[in-house]
Amino acid sequence: MDRPVRRQIPATRALLVFDAIARHHGISKAAEELCLTHSAVSQQLRLLETQLGLRLVQRHARGTTLTDAGRRYHAQVAGDLLRLENHTLEAMAQRPDGERLLVGAVPVLAERWLMPRMPRFLAQHRASSMHLQVFPTHIYMEEPAFDIGLQYDDAIWPGATAHALMREECVAVGAPQARGRREMARGDFRAVNLLQLSSRLGAWQDWFAHAGIARQPDNAMAGHRFDLFSMLVEAVRADLGVGLVPHYCVERELARGDLVQVHPFKARSARGYSVFVGQGKADDPLVAAFLRWVLTEAAAGQA
Repeated sequence: MDRPVRRQIPATRALLVFDAIARHHGISKAAEELCLTHSAVSQQLRLLETQLGLRLVQRHARGTTLTDAGRRYHAQVAGDLLRLENHTLEAMAQRPDGERLLVGAVPVLAERWLMPRMPRFLAQHRASSMHLQVFPTHIYMEEPAFDIGLQYDDAIWPGATAHALMREECVAVGAPQARGRREMARGDFRAVNLLQLSSRLGAWQDWFAHAGIARQPDNAMAGHRFDLFSMLVEAVRADLGVGLVPHYCVERELARGDLVQVHPFKARSARGYSVFVGQGKADDPLVAAFLRWVLTEAAAGQA
């Protein structure tokens, strides 16, 4: 019989004591935070140092400081303790009488398209809870920890099954008080400040070509740049220029009149979104229900 593997992991109490000492630069304040005696904290520190074979803390008259080894070790374990706490809180938050759905999504799609519609799904599944996480774009994830994901069509998720969700349609929007609105409506963008999304610097050129607009700025890739669509939309609201965004991204602003479509052309982008179902998740009743629902919502919006 194989001998059990003994993991070289210190006691959690000892790590918590060390973390408190490192943060407070002293044993007394660490003891106060942890509701322990001074001697109990000192004992846990000695046990940890003995197990590691390292001096982690240097004691002196004015308190304590971390040794070089102590600083390196604390930088590593502090994040591990935070992750352990988050995992524990997540487990505690699960409802024993319900189901949890772990959804990964592109942030802009989650915020602007999915979330306004989610109450309808949750109303049909009142005993369930949803955990929504960011599904990174252009980052390879060997095994995403999602039940189901909403991403661009070209996302890579090994073993997942993809279902086409919807195409992306982009519109040019500006603030209601934007100068040159009449000119833009007629297809004259020569005097316009174009706002750029950092990951789509050629988007305006493509949009102009498909819209048949010849009167363009000298450099369609110049202008303020933003990493996120949410930043770009706020820049448009502040009247810093005109933005090119997916229509679903500004549905609410257009309906309220906070933003206006400065030109009637709506470009059907080559990009689209798909729903990815994780390997082995297709038979999960909640995953299957969410898949049916989200595909129905998308179809209704494109009807």
